[in-house]
Amino acid sequence: MRKLIVMVVLAFIATACEQDKGYFLNGSIDGVEDGTSVYISELSDETRKPEVIDTAKIQNGKFQIDLEENEEPKLGFLSFEGVNGNVIFISENEEIKIEAYKDSLRSSKISGGKENRALNKYMDHLKEVNRKVMAGRTEMREAYSSQDTARLESLQAAEEEIRDNDNVAKKKILQENKDSYVSLMILMDMLRMKAYPIKEIKEMYSNVSEELKNSSLGKELKETLEKQNAVAIGSKAPNFSAPTPEGSSLALKDAMGEVTIIDFWAAWCKPCRVENPNVVKIYNKYHDEGLNIIGVSLDRPGQKDKWLGAIEEDGLEWHHVSNLKFWQDPVAQLYNIRSIPATFILDESGEIVARDLRGDELEAKVKELLN
Repeated sequence: MRKLIVMVVLAFIATACEQDKGYFLNGSIDGVEDGTSVYISELSDETRKPEVIDTAKIQNGKFQIDLEENEEPKLGFLSFEGVNGNVIFISENEEIKIEAYKDSLRSSKISGGKENRALNKYMDHLKEVNRKVMAGRTEMREAYSSQDTARLESLQAAEEEIRDNDNVAKKKILQENKDSYVSLMILMDMLRMKAYPIKEIKEMYSNVSEELKNSSLGKELKETLEKQNAVAIGSKAPNFSAPTPEGSSLALKDAMGEVTIIDFWAAWCKPCRVENPNVVKIYNKYHDEGLNIIGVSLDRPGQKDKWLGAIEEDGLEWHHVSNLKFWQDPVAQLYNIRSIPATFILDESGEIVARDLRGDELEAKVKELLN
């Protein structure tokens, strides 16, 4: 009978432990009134934006909340009612301790398992880089005000060195944390900052764990890498067809020259309109030698008149297409356009040989290819 009782108790304990899976936030914050709400958010798989998943209340400067088990780590955010900013953490199925500072949430201390240890290391690195850059920018403003050209150039070179060192340090942190969610965050940052060529970032991605590759962020990163690789320098430019101002359809392959520029722009884009006179000059100078341009406009739905007006006002006498779908334009999405102006320079075979050149650099590249 005693043996049976022991077995029942052990089974109950095992069941209780099984039900207690998940992660537990155990936090403190000074200077906040009792009853203040704490909001716990996670990065949504669908929207890629923080969404509140639970709340808690401050009591005696402390808060606790027990959350359900996560199938995979996710980026988490902790915010407080009436307090600016948030605390970033990674949701992992362990106890996560947070010591938050009301006047500087960014400086809050987080401790947990391997995921948050890796995150702390990465965030400390980013803070140090930001500190150095901001200090340099302050000195740059002073040098600019005093018209100290030599000092300004020296500071600009120093910032470039900081950025280079930042890229090297990120790569090292990545190599040390191949099985951590932070590795995916670093790769996303590298991609956004164009820290390394797409080919190198793809190689780094291939070295992270299979579990991470199969996570939501891992799959998103893979898809983004594939899209960007498709329009990277050295790749064949993807063909496309889109409506012309006259309402017919024009394909890239039918607008090609010995050198072709695909120019993503819009009537509402001031930097695009400022650059247009330079592109007109290059087109007029080299069109007879084999330069063709196809402009892809990201103008808004229902604003065809503004698109056509800008073409006429700026004297853009080359091929034009647009779906008038703003950032949802299929051609812009095919070419992974996130900002404009954006240009792709193609050789005679349709290979992308350069991107986003302006002014004299653009003309020099066109001249080089035609020669």
